[in-house]
Amino acid sequence: MAETIAPATEQSAPSVQVVGIRFRPTGRIYYYDPAGHDLKTGQWVVVESSKGIECGRVVIAPRQVASSEVSGEGLKPVQRLASEDDLRQMLAYKSKEKDVLRRCAQRVEFHNLPMKLVEAEYTFDGSRLTFYFTAEERVDFRALVRDLASLFHTRIELRQIGARDHAKLLGGVGVCGKTLCCSSWLTEFNVVSIKMAKEQGLPLNTAKISGVCGRLMCCLAYENDDYMAAKAEMPGYGEVLMTPSGAGRVTGINVPKETVDLTLESGAVITMPVRELPGYDKPPEPPQNLHHGEGCGKPNCGRNRHRMQSAPGVHAESQEQQGDLTP
Repeated sequence: MAETIAPATEQSAPSVQVVGIRFRPTGRIYYYDPAGHDLKTGQWVVVESSKGIECGRVVIAPRQVASSEVSGEGLKPVQRLASEDDLRQMLAYKSKEKDVLRRCAQRVEFHNLPMKLVEAEYTFDGSRLTFYFTAEERVDFRALVRDLASLFHTRIELRQIGARDHAKLLGGVGVCGKTLCCSSWLTEFNVVSIKMAKEQGLPLNTAKISGVCGRLMCCLAYENDDYMAAKAEMPGYGEVLMTPSGAGRVTGINVPKETVDLTLESGAVITMPVRELPGYDKPPEPPQNLHHGEGCGKPNCGRNRHRMQSAPGVHAESQEQQGDLTP
């Protein structure tokens, strides 16, 4: 298939015209050369992909992008608009997919292969039939492919997929009560790590932070950058601050509520809004020089620098009392 590319950012740079086409409702968008066709969003077109000739839907109208974003081989052209006969043929093969999946499952059982079929997919003209399956390990399905080719009289392809792709194909409802992101709008799987759950203060319980696929929920990555940015404006764990009740060490941070838990010398724990803490009670001043590592000039830039400059006495006192506090 054609490579995915990004829109041009500099109009002065050499550009080419491209059109975005999607083959699945929530699949990736691939870019092609419109080849002079007057295309609009929602139209079906016939193009050449890695699977052969396929019918896809225009989701991004023709637009100009920088030539540097296009690979050296260039983009494949749109062959033609899909006719009514093409669409009827595509629907006819789509209606056969459940039946061929059932018959394929029978052959898998006959060959005693450790694999679980997920979905069958015909190309729009029936020239290729792809079966998606999951398995714990690699499977030798060469005999099965020959069997299926003689049974369906078309080119057969078996493709092993992971747990996330399995959930994307089957669909479902997440713990939030909404349709799975991967099957409703998410086109690509981003990297999700346990560090994101720690950053957001979530319980490190796999049952609570895993999706129906058994992997970490994709939504852990949605607000991770915001949590990191918010924490940069808040005191860190172990930091000593002055409060109306005396010096206290930060032992807890609540980003959504914008509060911190402070443990006093007496052992009492108090919760205070970040905006009421010395040095955090007003936005920092924009840096005077933006070219020597002093920040970008945004309102939230330089929080620590502002705290050091606006309340040096408090900071020094906190450092003196730090040794008297229990960690």
